[in-house]
Amino acid sequence: MLDDAEIHALFQGAPKTTAFRKLRKRLVRHVREAIEAYGMVDPDAPRARWLVCLSGGKDSYTLLAVLHELQWRGLLPVDLLACNLDQGQPGFPATVLPKFLERMGVPHRIEYQDTYSIVVDKVPAGRTYCALCSRLRRGNLYRIAREEGCSAVVLGHHRDDILETFFMNLFHGGRLATMPPKLVNEEGDLFLYRPLAHVSEADCDAFSRAMNYPIIPCDLCGSQDGLQRQQVKAILDGWEARSPGRRQIMFRALTNARPSHLLDSKLFDFAGLEIGTKPAEFE
Repeated sequence: MLDDAEIHALFQGAPKTTAFRKLRKRLVRHVREAIEAYGMVDPDAPRARWLVCLSGGKDSYTLLAVLHELQWRGLLPVDLLACNLDQGQPGFPATVLPKFLERMGVPHRIEYQDTYSIVVDKVPAGRTYCALCSRLRRGNLYRIAREEGCSAVVLGHHRDDILETFFMNLFHGGRLATMPPKLVNEEGDLFLYRPLAHVSEADCDAFSRAMNYPIIPCDLCGSQDGLQRQQVKAILDGWEARSPGRRQIMFRALTNARPSHLLDSKLFDFAGLEIGTKPAEFE
């Protein structure tokens, strides 16, 4: 399937090693699995257009490359529009992504909105900027998607982001929830997709390094140390170091929920449970 006789520009110059070819195949397979498993493409609907959000980090480069690879090979029947939202952080290298996308021949839109100043003004000293920054970014991306006639906003969150969010909600939010691979926005007019849902952060990192993409770090706003996500990530790193493969086992658990073995009476009718009956999930 991944013969190099024809290849999208985003993969040109890729290493010829066996290890990289295996990595590339694994990325393509995992993204295809997620797209199919969560119904991101409706074969009976008109051809969709996706707004692919590009921050300049390793994850979004991986997302962009794999989606274009699938489209290039006729395996993803949608139109793709890359989008970078320049949020006005001091020192942001504004020319890096436009030059990269033009060189790769990727259709794109670059949008400038100074949300950084709003975040700095609204967030008290010592608090993290991430939550408000994310909300403002998401609102602008939804607006851009509507303006561009896109039906979905596509984000680069991977398996590890999903796991970290689950444990942040568990430890700090008092709920069992995480980033879903597919949802509808509050206004009900756009999908939000996460095609990297089955992809590990390590694979994103290895891929972007091997391709030597121009990475833009997410620390231009002076992100504070000790964020809850960093703490959870450290816990998961420790578990993974002691028991390799633990992350994948935990991720698999998120796809195998049993409401009758939890405690949420809104999800399972404990009061109506009778002797001689079998819960539907075991039928």
